[in-house]
Amino acid sequence: MPALCRDCLAEFAMAPACPTCRSRRVVAHAEMERLSIAHMDCDAFFASVEKRDNPDLAGKPVIIGGGRRGVVSTACYIARIRGVRSAMPMFQALKLCPEAVVIKPRMSAYVEASRAIRAMMEELTPAIEPLSLDEAFLDLTGTARLHGHSPAWMLARLVRRMRDELGLTGSIGLSHNKFLAKLASDLDKPHGFSVIGAAETEDFLAPRPVRDIWGVGPATLATLETAGIRSFSDLRRWDRRDLAARFGSMGDRLWHLARGQDRRRVSAHSPVKSISNETTFFEDTADPDLLDGHIWRLAEKASGRAKARGLAGRVVTLKLKRANHSALTRRHALRDATQLADVLYREARALFDQVGAQGPYRLIGVGLSDLVPDTAADRLGDLLDPDAARRSQAERATDAIREKFGADAIIKGRALR
Repeated sequence: MPALCRDCLAEFAMAPACPTCRSRRVVAHAEMERLSIAHMDCDAFFASVEKRDNPDLAGKPVIIGGGRRGVVSTACYIARIRGVRSAMPMFQALKLCPEAVVIKPRMSAYVEASRAIRAMMEELTPAIEPLSLDEAFLDLTGTARLHGHSPAWMLARLVRRMRDELGLTGSIGLSHNKFLAKLASDLDKPHGFSVIGAAETEDFLAPRPVRDIWGVGPATLATLETAGIRSFSDLRRWDRRDLAARFGSMGDRLWHLARGQDRRRVSAHSPVKSISNETTFFEDTADPDLLDGHIWRLAEKASGRAKARGLAGRVVTLKLKRANHSALTRRHALRDATQLADVLYREARALFDQVGAQGPYRLIGVGLSDLVPDTAADRLGDLLDPDAARRSQAERATDAIREKFGADAIIKGRALR
């Protein structure tokens, strides 16, 4: 059985330790040299960037997120051991881990690290499908002849370079399709490398819970459990037509995934349809000043993601959710596509002014859609707002300063609300 040392990259027949460097960080699998679809997921990415940039945080639990009324964006593994999870209300996270260091997100730092990782990936293959700043699918089919090594070797080298050159770690899942590659990358975190081969697929999946299916949320999971479907083996007992009749198009997808079948290709050109950010409050609120501060912070985040991707949007969306979970969504089409936080904030705030009195609210979100390349952005100006050009120039200058000195070099007053 072929084996690979993840530390020195030596290749050898399966052994408990590397014969070259004696490391026990060995990955071995009968199909390892033939598999080429991978999922790379950075380990606690935001928190890892913060720890890399501030050595004083080493060994401490770190939570990335907002104030006590915000939610956890991500947490390092020390905090996760204490039960802290993404999207958890901050007050709950601090009850579980009161000694945690809470840090506000620094999107510019995370974007910079993501770009460096992406550049390393592009040295391996052009077939990269990013899912977010910290994870992506890669298709390395046919690259062995180009690089002189198997996809598994190149992936092990990728995460070693990430560690040595960027001070960040990632976990690799390698398989014969996207569904299984993503599932594999979660099996051995952090800094893991897992392989799921074709021959073992159905046996591997059979006992696993259906919540492992990417995209199955709480509502779908409850529906499946009502039908007596809790594991892949439960799902596999259903006839394909019965699943389609019960669950529609989702049923047909479930039938294939129950057997480990996924024909989706790794697409480097999947268009991004929208860019948005949202936050859930610990306590429902109708405070207009507090909500205004959230609108600005969400606009800045969405703007930062648009700028990082070289995109702009023609439609601004405001999303609100009341205490009873009923949702309000308002949209406004712009004359000129934008990626500016100032424009996004002002449009979202105007939409909020139309419905703000209908609170209190438990969630608020701001987004951009109808996306276009940023070369077509913010060109027309606003004749009714003579200060718009000045604010645009100020925002671009702020971006440049933050790029050089860090995200906290300049902070607007409204961001502190």
